[in-house]
Amino acid sequence: MEFLQQSQYLSVLLIGLVVGYLSGLLGKGGSAISTPALQIFAGVNPFFALASPLPASITSTLSATAVYSKEKLFNKRVILLGAAFGVPATVIGSWLSSYLPGKTLMIMTALFIMATGMSLMYSFMRRKSTSESAVISEDVPAGKLVVAALFIGFLSGLLANAGGILFSSFFIKKLKMPIKQALACAVVLSAILSIPGALTHWWLGHIDWNIALLLSLTAFPASWLGAKTAVKMKTPALEKLFALTLIVFGVYDIFFTIWK
Repeated sequence: MEFLQQSQYLSVLLIGLVVGYLSGLLGKGGSAISTPALQIFAGVNPFFALASPLPASITSTLSATAVYSKEKLFNKRVILLGAAFGVPATVIGSWLSSYLPGKTLMIMTALFIMATGMSLMYSFMRRKSTSESAVISEDVPAGKLVVAALFIGFLSGLLANAGGILFSSFFIKKLKMPIKQALACAVVLSAILSIPGALTHWWLGHIDWNIALLLSLTAFPASWLGAKTAVKMKTPALEKLFALTLIVFGVYDIFFTIWK
């Protein structure tokens, strides 16, 4: 395996900038975009492109968390339950990543994300109005949340991503969260789940720290800016942007997984 060359540094910095902004804007860690982008635009070895973005996901999501915290959008029960069951599932998934072929699973995940985006877009388009101030009750269905945290955490570890898109989609579809609160909770859980995932993949030798550092340098400030944009956007516009992004990411990931 070859480590990152100096000629690739600029490409990685630019990828961090774009991924960081989308991370803050859409409540996600960014690995789903950065992994294929590193391979296509920076020529990074697939082995390192998969897990090296995880440390950058920690810094970028923490940056966005600082913005969302000022808006009082967090649901503590959702975050605590999601972390309690998502973290051990992430560790298990990370360990198994060395033994299981992930191509089919990546395609299935991408199809799920695309279908979720289409479903959300349909429901958002049908809705006549959206309340900007709607806040979900702290009393969320624990059973649904635990099952989702275990499933998303396992996939996050297996595919070396932070699970932000899956968490935010689940919060919107199943817990009926207002989108800004869903993104805020998802970005916190992305930060938390990135930590055990990064540590496990580091121990397994899957991380190039040059890539991780370069991504962090631009992703950290860009994520803060993305979160600021999200909290200022009108809810209907943010909903449609989120749904459209899921569809685009799903198609992109399917194409890349098959093409590579």
